[in-house]
Amino acid sequence: MSPRRLTQCAAGPEPASATRSQFIITTHVLMSSAFRSRRRVRRAAARAARSRCALGVCACVPVALVGALALGTAAPAALGGPATPARALALSRPPAGFAPGEVVVGYAPAARSRGAGDGMPRSRGAEDGVRFARAAGTMRAAPAGVRTRLLRLAPGVSVTSALRRLRAQRGVAWAVPDYVAHVAGAEGEATAEAPHGATIPNDEGAAHTVGGWQQLQWNFAGTWGIKAPEAWANVAAAGAPGGKGVVVAVLDTGVAYANRGRFRRSPDFSRYTFVKGYDFVAKDPYPYDRNGHGTFVAGTIAEATNNRYGLTGLAFAARIMPVRVLDTQGEGEASTIAEGVYFAVRHHARVINLSLEFSPGVTAADIPELIQALDYAHRHRVLVVAAAGNEGHAAIAYPARAPNVVSVGASTEDGCLADYSNDGSHLTLVAPGGGADADLPGDPNCHPEAPPGRDIYQVTFRGGSPRRFGMPSGYEGTSMATPHVAATAALIIASGVLGRHPTPAQITQRLRATARKLGGGDDERLYGAGLLDAAAATAPGGPGAVAE
Repeated sequence: MSPRRLTQCAAGPEPASATRSQFIITTHVLMSSAFRSRRRVRRAAARAARSRCALGVCACVPVALVGALALGTAAPAALGGPATPARALALSRPPAGFAPGEVVVGYAPAARSRGAGDGMPRSRGAEDGVRFARAAGTMRAAPAGVRTRLLRLAPGVSVTSALRRLRAQRGVAWAVPDYVAHVAGAEGEATAEAPHGATIPNDEGAAHTVGGWQQLQWNFAGTWGIKAPEAWANVAAAGAPGGKGVVVAVLDTGVAYANRGRFRRSPDFSRYTFVKGYDFVAKDPYPYDRNGHGTFVAGTIAEATNNRYGLTGLAFAARIMPVRVLDTQGEGEASTIAEGVYFAVRHHARVINLSLEFSPGVTAADIPELIQALDYAHRHRVLVVAAAGNEGHAAIAYPARAPNVVSVGASTEDGCLADYSNDGSHLTLVAPGGGADADLPGDPNCHPEAPPGRDIYQVTFRGGSPRRFGMPSGYEGTSMATPHVAATAALIIASGVLGRHPTPAQITQRLRATARKLGGGDDERLYGAGLLDAAAATAPGGPGAVAE
């Protein structure tokens, strides 16, 4: 058994009376020099914890207890929720969890009745004993007919009391807080000859020399990269260079996609790269990035390529649909993310990228509106790709853990699992996320005692300004790994190797069947099917390929 698996301690069932939102813990994306120092401390503590666990003396404290202490509340006698490995306890995290002053309610179809002209479901109980300021909107009915409604609470009404009263009402299928997700990455140098049949763009990178991008983008062309040059050659030969025409929705902090007011389009994006998006945070049609994370993610997918500037994008001819669901701090509510999913599906995205995660302890029952939206995407043949999470847990975070979602862990420059990457039975595969190797004795690719491997690079904000761009260091995480897979999915679709309209299940199977085995290839809990191989995934023939 892997030492990482030994760090998962058993926990009892969650008490029915406990309000999970009291105990949720979150992380933040912004990387400073101080955070880098904390990260080194965290790694040292994590290695020590893994060593203790490997000796059978792993000391675990449930997430609920840590959250209760952070909030100054009393922990319940029977603590529940998923177990937390000792390494997570080295993190100092603020209590997180859900948007104040609002709840999300699902109304059972049999008990629905129409309100006075607003077309939204009403429940008599929702008006009894709980005062609501207003209903903020409704979403499309779920497969079973449940309709979701976001309710704003009136001043003085707590989320806890509102949920207690709503859940007691007839006609209410469920009522939950509006949980907050956060970006699954951290913000903030080897040149190879072109393999046979590969395409090497002329982007200059930081070296300002033709082909200099390779010195930074080991994740595309290095030994443990995803073989992007060969993939580019494959799709070009298929008549779809760069994944031409496939729409990938990036649900994130927004994207630097246009010049307007104080915002500027990234100099390594073409204005023709983008299709119409939406800002579900500001509630307007201008999903500009205020953080840099979304621009980075979009760059991994479709940054301009072979233009003698900056870096390369894996599916550089794909179209990006920018959908802002996370705020300036990189956080967003489940209801907002669900709205973004519905928007992407209805506006003909073929792939949705979710480089975000909910905190440990959030389950499918806590975010039913988002689970319904993800199911809606799957039923409409849209592939959803999501980040496995950055806590180093032996459990995948939501939404990546949801059914029919491709969950992506992170690998390092050495071909090892990254020390922060979550793993578990729900992991689909891994892709480059950068950073330090996990401590996995017996894995020849893992060198936790060595300095951390290089980060992932793309053109994005420099210094946090939406007007200044560069190729900053400091980006690592499953957020960075996820768009590699989303972009490869776009290349698969464009290539036609699986036919003109492959299903999400067919694309997922192709990704898994063509991945490179890591760690000896016998422990899918750590690496899923293995390391993403964009070249093999887009090559003619092979698993699931249609006859020409």
